[in-house]
Amino acid sequence: MSTVAPARERDTAPPPAGIRRTRRPRPHLTSLSWTSLLYVAPALAFFAVFVLYPIGISVWYSFYAYDGLTEGTPVGFGNYTAVFTDPDLRAALLHSLVLLFFYAALPVAVGLLLAGAMSRIRVYGLTLFRAVLFVPQILSSVVVAVAWRNLLAEDGPVNALLRAVGLGRFTTSWLGNFDTALPSIGVVGTWVEYGLCMVLFLSGIVAIDRSTYEAARLDGAGAVREFFSITLPALRPQISIALILTVTFALRNFDLIWNTTRGGPGTSTTVPSLYVYQDAFQNRLLGRASALAIVLTVVILAVVVAVQLLLRERDGTGRDPGRPGLVRRALARRGPAGPARKVQP
Repeated sequence: MSTVAPARERDTAPPPAGIRRTRRPRPHLTSLSWTSLLYVAPALAFFAVFVLYPIGISVWYSFYAYDGLTEGTPVGFGNYTAVFTDPDLRAALLHSLVLLFFYAALPVAVGLLLAGAMSRIRVYGLTLFRAVLFVPQILSSVVVAVAWRNLLAEDGPVNALLRAVGLGRFTTSWLGNFDTALPSIGVVGTWVEYGLCMVLFLSGIVAIDRSTYEAARLDGAGAVREFFSITLPALRPQISIALILTVTFALRNFDLIWNTTRGGPGTSTTVPSLYVYQDAFQNRLLGRASALAIVLTVVILAVVVAVQLLLRERDGTGRDPGRPGLVRRALARRGPAGPARKVQP
């Protein structure tokens, strides 16, 4: 009776004497692969011309003292040294960090609150209400800046409302006061960004299995416990996307500030992107503007990577981020189907 060797032994057994084992040919680009590359060639060419080439030129200019007209003079890392030693640029970077709270943290918090409330409320006209809350996100930044500049003017509707309710002592020129200009712009950014966060979180809540909430209610969980034990962990991907978008908007913010305060009063609302524009197109310091733009790009990439690392799902821990301990206990009581059952602790 003949025996057949296991597959593992057949694969690893040496070849008979006099017979050379042939290697599998490596895959090469076939005509079909070249045809596929032709389809993406226009997009690659567009990306190379309008993204990669400008970045490369900016890096090149950052090592020169160049005004855009005459021949540049090599300065090595002098432009980068000026970026890190200029007190005005350091203050501008600090302003951007303050705006991170208004442009990223607050919109995410408000979006979570609204999304959690709307997922539990069933009233007529809720779809229209959601659409109205999303309107600031689709408006032009120039329109938003001009509108809020008029609203926050010294004789604007905001001060008129404060006087009407007896809070006239709090009226001020919101965008012209050194103490209130930066927070006022931050509030405008919060108003613009919270709609995007709300829509992202609502889309994530819709994808959560309803039976998870039912199982948690069987365990006696209330609305607040459900939100923190089920909804919030399940929205980790959406929170990551929202933070990446809002943080990027906060660090590269230019149009809102330029159309409201232009960095004033004084330098109380300056940001790095504002100095990039002024150095490049007003002061003709293209080398320093390029160096600042490169530094700002690196900072944005570092923050985005940090957000992704902090909010990524942990693998190999044995925990399901979508089913915290409360839900697992409730599902155990409920069983695979049907009503709840008693389990031993």
